[in-house]
Amino acid sequence: MTDRLSPLEVGVLAGILDELDYYQLLEVPRAAPPADVKQAYYASARSFHPDANRELDGGVLARCERISKRITEAYCVLRDPRQRAAYDERLAETGRVRIQLASARVERKRAEQETRQGATPQGRQFFRLALQEADRGNLDAALQKVQIALTFEPANSGFAAQRDEWKTGT
Repeated sequence: MTDRLSPLEVGVLAGILDELDYYQLLEVPRAAPPADVKQAYYASARSFHPDANRELDGGVLARCERISKRITEAYCVLRDPRQRAAYDERLAETGRVRIQLASARVERKRAEQETRQGATPQGRQFFRLALQEADRGNLDAALQKVQIALTFEPANSGFAAQRDEWKTGT
């Protein structure tokens, strides 16, 4: 991106802004390391920030501001590994190119809750039973119940961690 923006360039980018995913907007590959994302953000932010383009007329300046906000949104999501993972997952599943920061937080909390409590009714039920058995001091029954919960949710790292903790007695 050049230091000096033309109204045409700003108008074209503003026109396709909603079609660009965050990687395209920052002009970085999906596998870009955080340092490259940061560098791309600063370059883009310098080019499109309204303060750097004060000489543009009101309508073009408003488009610059919209682009600048979207660039900042992209950087805020891509710099955080958890938000970036949630964004990548949503992008792959739905093709939606934007994820609001609040949505990223909600998605992260949902994933954390599923890891702690379970994603399926059966997984949650057996994990609750396992916790109840552990509270009673019956670790053998707790291990059995958590193992059943893991049959419903084999990829649940929270269940597996609890099982391993009970196995080692820590």
